Amino acid sequence: MTWLGVTAILAGGLCAVWIYRSLRQIPGDVVATGRQVLAELGEVASAFHSGTVTTRFISHATEVSGSNYLQFAQLTETEIFQRTDEATVLWGNLDLPDLVVEATAPVEYTYFLDLNAPWQLRQKGAVIEVLAPAIEANTPAVDISALTYSVRTGSLLRDEASALARLRAGITEMAKQRADDNVDLVRELGRRKTEEFVENWLARSFADGDQFHAKVVFIDEFGGDEAMEDLGDDEKRFSLPPGPGG
Repeated sequence: MTWLGVTAILAGGLCAVWIYRSLRQIPGDVVATGRQVLAELGEVASAFHSGTVTTRFISHATEVSGSNYLQFAQLTETEIFQRTDEATVLWGNLDLPDLVVEATAPVEYTYFLDLNAPWQLRQKGAVIEVLAPAIEANTPAVDISALTYSVRTGSLLRDEASALARLRAGITEMAKQRADDNVDLVRELGRRKTEEFVENWLARSFADGDQFHAKVVFIDEFGGDEAMEDLGDDEKRFSLPPGPGG
């Protein structure tokens, strides 16, 4: 056997030893890292025991949404805003014909939950009960480019231009009222979206988080702001009603 052959054998043997040692070390490093990650994630029950769950959830939601609001619904409707003007003459003794004016435009409504408002999360078996703030609406966005005005019921004895001007000045407030009236239309969507958001957060934040389901009740379904104030820090007083869907 030549020196070249002996050298090649020795080199191959040393290389095999190095590869063997490396392969033995890599799984150990991976396992250790995995255990460390699981330890850092922790378990849901431990997090509730430490009293940090709500704080951690709010911090996560704020980071994900990029604001202090958790927006969950956008509703676009073509609205008809109507105003009826009544008038009398002769010191109220003679009623003039009513003047009815209308404005029609697409309006976009967005609904959200305020992350700065009080929230409560509580573990009850495999369910995470969430007492969330009341649903709120942003200022509606009226599509001015598509806004049209009309006189539905007119009269030669009435000032139609003034009536239209008053209607135009009141559209924003009328749209805000419609936004409040539409809250019930998006309530169940908001409940479902918030539950999905909480469940996704649990799955990403805790080692056993994917084993839990969220149940959301809004504070206005639970008794209003007074009920939230009564809760304080005493979790024993936080017991959600069945709510919609049982």
